[in-house]
Amino acid sequence: MATTAAAGARAVDADSAWYRALRKPDWQPSPWAFGAVWTPLYATIAYAAGHAFGRADDVRLRRRLAGSLAINLTLNAAWNWLFFARRSPAAGLAGTLLLDLSNADLLRRTARVDRRAARVLLPYAAWCCFATALNASIARRNR
Repeated sequence: MATTAAAGARAVDADSAWYRALRKPDWQPSPWAFGAVWTPLYATIAYAAGHAFGRADDVRLRRRLAGSLAINLTLNAAWNWLFFARRSPAAGLAGTLLLDLSNADLLRRTARVDRRAARVLLPYAAWCCFATALNASIARRNR
């Protein structure tokens, strides 16, 4: 989780003139909220993954779960690069839509092994859906 957070954070420049000039919806949270939300979300991902891996008694199942998690974390970090580094709300939207699909897959695979671990992932998936709506609004306002 720390690697994902660090890799994604390297691309973020919320103080850039480009980002400040974007038209954003009134319902966008304050900048401090993103750090306050992502820290516990990464902790819940780590917790859920640890529990699910501990309960997966089949090597193939564990491998598929690990693959789903790896793809998910890669997409999670990639969004920052698509949106901020490329300076492209449209590319960010494509990335966050892929992340939402990946979240659905990760939830499904986790639930097969440990329903409680899957429930722990629900706030992460919900926040990502909120981020998709926010990204879509920014993309639409800045065509």
